[in-house]
Amino acid sequence: MMKKICGVRMAGVFLLGASLLLVTGCGYKNRPVPPESVVPQPIVDLRYSVDEKGVQLNWSYPVKTVKGTDIENIATFDLYRAVVPVEDYCGGCPIPFTEPTQLDGGSPIDGKMRRKAAYSTSLLRSGNKYFFKIRSRTSWWADSSDSNIISFIWFQPAAAPKGLSAKPGDQQITLSWQPVTTHLDGSSLDMPVKYQVLRSVGGKEYSKVGAPGAGTTFVDHQVRNGQKYFYTVKTMMVYKDELVSGGKSEDIVSVPVDLTAPLPPAGVTAVRTDAGIKIFWDRNNAADFGGYQVYRRAADKDKYELLGKVEPEYTLFIDSTAGDVVRYYYAVSAIDQSTPPNESEKSREATIRH
Repeated sequence: MMKKICGVRMAGVFLLGASLLLVTGCGYKNRPVPPESVVPQPIVDLRYSVDEKGVQLNWSYPVKTVKGTDIENIATFDLYRAVVPVEDYCGGCPIPFTEPTQLDGGSPIDGKMRRKAAYSTSLLRSGNKYFFKIRSRTSWWADSSDSNIISFIWFQPAAAPKGLSAKPGDQQITLSWQPVTTHLDGSSLDMPVKYQVLRSVGGKEYSKVGAPGAGTTFVDHQVRNGQKYFYTVKTMMVYKDELVSGGKSEDIVSVPVDLTAPLPPAGVTAVRTDAGIKIFWDRNNAADFGGYQVYRRAADKDKYELLGKVEPEYTLFIDSTAGDVVRYYYAVSAIDQSTPPNESEKSREATIRH
């Protein structure tokens, strides 16, 4: 019985040793290809903003793998950077990215919101073109493809525009500012300058409005009356075919207002009745219509007096204070729903002849 047990043990040792030989004798020449179920989708919204302090990169955490499954955690982000002197830049040459800098990851969801990542650096040298791209990892062997590549040229930035003002109009806002003639350090500009208008509805995330221009005024027609808009203007130096970001102006807030009055009422007629003089007119069907205002003047007067206001759904007013011997002239105006309301011109007069 003892011999049988020993034989079984010896056989087990032999099999284990053979298995170890097989494992150690078969190695990977390249790293194993990660399962697609854990490889993140590439980042596609890498953006940048440049100011006098340097550059800030922003992007969204990936939330799906390339197979469409949810990602629970990003281990790290790999940030790649390349620096090329402006005079050596070749548009068709490979971009000389260096070894990446690893940035902390984390859960891609914060509560119910998709997380945003950011990276800032002030280690920029004047006269160089910078390139950045990024990858995300769920583990050391499961990394995404490259993100979109962003690039910019860094020089001593131009100063921020000063004196930004806004004049609200009807479905438009007119911005104006002072021209920029110096760098942030006070030295004179030796490059042409353009200006980029940025706009926000909530006062947080700004987006470009129109293309950069050399003028110091801008009329924004893409606005809605009554909506509050935030603006800032960024200076852009022109270097060959590149725009170099500069300083931003202080924010300013403006609200476009409705300045267009409705058309005056038509068909105004006056009729004497036992209850008084009835004034009636044709209905106004404008979308922002707010009502009517009825006026009266005596025959020997040039000035009208306001008799009363009429709600939009009615087209009748009774003047119960009119005398029997005085001849009166009546006119009706239309108002809209603006605050304060815009009032139309007065209608043609209507009167009762005695």
